[in-house]
Amino acid sequence: MATLYRKYRPNNWEEVVNQNHIKITLTQEIASGKTAHAYLFSGPRGVGKTTIARVLAKSINCEKREKNKYEPCCKCERCVEILANRSLDIIEIDAASHTGVDNVRENIIAAARVAPSRAKYKVFIIDEVHMLSISAFNALLKILEEPPENVIFILCTTEVHKIPATIISRCERFDFKRISVSDQVKKLSYIIRKENIKVSKEILESIARHSEGHMRDAESLLGQIIAIGGKEISLEEADLVIPRSDIKEAVNLLKLLQKKDAGAAIELVNKVIDEGVDLKRFIDDSIELIRKVMIIKINPSLTDKLGLEMGESLEMEVNKIVAMLELKQVLNFIEALLEARNKINTSFISQLPIEIAIAKVCIGTTPAVSSPASAPSPPLPRVNNPIPPNVKPNSLIPKNDNVNNANSNTNSNASVDINIDQKTIVSKWHEVLAKVKQHNHSLSFILRVCEPRDVNGNRVCLAFKYKFHKERISEHKIKILIQEVLKDVYGQNLLIDAIVDENIKANGNGNGASQAPVSTQTSADPISKEVKSGEKSNDAINNLLKTFGGKVVK
Repeated sequence: MATLYRKYRPNNWEEVVNQNHIKITLTQEIASGKTAHAYLFSGPRGVGKTTIARVLAKSINCEKREKNKYEPCCKCERCVEILANRSLDIIEIDAASHTGVDNVRENIIAAARVAPSRAKYKVFIIDEVHMLSISAFNALLKILEEPPENVIFILCTTEVHKIPATIISRCERFDFKRISVSDQVKKLSYIIRKENIKVSKEILESIARHSEGHMRDAESLLGQIIAIGGKEISLEEADLVIPRSDIKEAVNLLKLLQKKDAGAAIELVNKVIDEGVDLKRFIDDSIELIRKVMIIKINPSLTDKLGLEMGESLEMEVNKIVAMLELKQVLNFIEALLEARNKINTSFISQLPIEIAIAKVCIGTTPAVSSPASAPSPPLPRVNNPIPPNVKPNSLIPKNDNVNNANSNTNSNASVDINIDQKTIVSKWHEVLAKVKQHNHSLSFILRVCEPRDVNGNRVCLAFKYKFHKERISEHKIKILIQEVLKDVYGQNLLIDAIVDENIKANGNGNGASQAPVSTQTSADPISKEVKSGEKSNDAINNLLKTFGGKVVK
C-alpha cells in the first residue's frame, strides 16, 4: 500500500502546494516553449523539489498539451509512462549512491549522447547532487554547458553551498521555501476528504506545526494518525502519535504574564513539569512565541517571514494578547526567560529559575511605561526639606487663588475647558521633545521636523513635510503617547491632528516648534522674570522649578 505522500503526490501544476514564485516562472517557460537546458532546485527536504521536476518533465513531453498551455493532460501515453516511472527518457539518478566520476560518465554523459527513444526530451533528474565528488562535478560541467539539443538536466539539492559555482552558473536556479501552516492544512484537509476520514482542524494545525514547513513530514504524520483506525480521529487518539506540543501552554503562560498573575503562572509551570514535559523545551516554545509577539509589535509585516506559524485558532488568541501588551513588557518577558533558561542546568530545583523570572516580571517590576507620567524623573538636587516619597508633585504647585484650584481640578477630571494658543504650544515644544525622547527616541526626531499650526479648542494641528511622518504620527499608540506628553507638559487634555504640507522647509534643526530654544527661557516663562538678566542660572534648579511650577524669590 502506497504511503499518503506517494499516493497524493501532485501530478500537475495546480496540485503543487505553495512555491508560487517557482510555478509562475516555469509554467510561463513551458507555455512559451522557452525552457532552459539546466535547472537547479535547492531548498529544504519535503517541499516539492523532485515533485516539480517530474511535473516539469511531464509537461514538456506531453503529447496532447494545448499550444500556449502548460498543464500536462496526464492521459496520453507519455504522461502515463512518466506517472508509472516506466519512461526510458526520464532518468532519475541518486547522486548519493553515484558519487564517482565513472558513474557520471556512464549514467549521464554517455546516456545524454543518445537521442530520446520515444519522448520529445530526455530529462535527467539528479537528486542530492551536492553528494557528487569534485571530479564528478568536473566531468558533468562540460555537458551542462553544451548539452545535446533534446536533453534537459534538473539538479536537486538540500545543500546548495556544496555545489561548485561553475555548476550553479550554468543552471537556472530556483530556491524552494518551507510551506506555511495554512497551506499544509489545506492539503491535509484535501487528503482526509479523499480518505473519507474526519479529523478536526485543530489536529491538522498541530500536524502542520510539527512538520516545520516540510509537506512530506506532515503527510507521513497524518498517515500514522489515520492508521489508528476509525472514521473519526479524536484529539486524544491523535496525541498518541503527534509529538507533544507545548505551544498551547506557552500561550496560556503568556496570558498569565500579561495579567501579572504570578501565582497561576507558577502553578502552570509546575503542572507542565508534572505531566512530563521537558522544561527546556517548554521555555524554548515560550521564548519563540514571545519573539513572534515582539516582531508583531515592531513591524507586523515581518511576521509572515520571521514569525512562528501556529495556525488560525492560536493566532487569534495571540493577536488578542498582543493588543494588551507594550513592547517594553515583551522585551522584559524575553530577557527574563532567556536568563532562566541559562540557569536551569545549575539549579538544584529545575523550575526555580523560571519561577523567579515569573515573579520578577509580575511582581518585582512595575508594569511597562504606557504614559509619560510614569517615566523616571531626573535626579533632584539636595534641599533642606526633602519631598516625602508619598507626596505627588502636583500637590507642591502653589495654589494662590480659586482659579488655580479650579485648573488643578479641571486637569484631574479631564475637563474640556481649554485655554491655550499656538504661541504657548511653541514655547514649550522643546519640553515635549525631551519627554517623548525618553519613551521613543525615533519619534522625537519626527516631531522635531514638524510645525505646530492652529489650536482649535483642545485639538492641536501638526504639519509634516512627508506623508510617512504623518502616517507614523497617526498610529493609535503613537498618538496616545504624544497626547499624554502634551497633557504632562501643558497641563491640559489636548488632542492632535496631523496634516501634510510639502512647503515646510525641513532641516536638521527642525522647523516651527523645533526652532524653539531648548536652554533659553522665553519671556512668558515665570522663572525668567525672577532671575536677573546676565546672571548665570543653575540648570538643576531651573529643571526643578519647571517641574513643580515654583519661582525664585529674591
